Amino acid sequence: MPFISIRITREGATAQQKAQIIREVTETLERVLHKPPEWTHVVIEEIDTDNWGVGGRTITEIRKSQREHDDP
Repeated sequence: MPFISIRITREGATAQQKAQIIREVTETLERVLHKPPEWTHVVIEEIDTDNWGVGGRTITEIRKSQREHDDP
């Protein structure tokens, strides 16, 4: 029984986009590993950008810095 855990930042992924991810990951496991779709579990966990860090900085800080750099 495949269990796929996907973590993304909480930045506005729509219900339709998440449903598409679930559908396509399930289809991939069926096509590549011959796993029946009814056996495949996909969980999408959305993490606040304050709770995700890279290189010692939160994603919130990184996004803010990128916006300030991109703004004229």
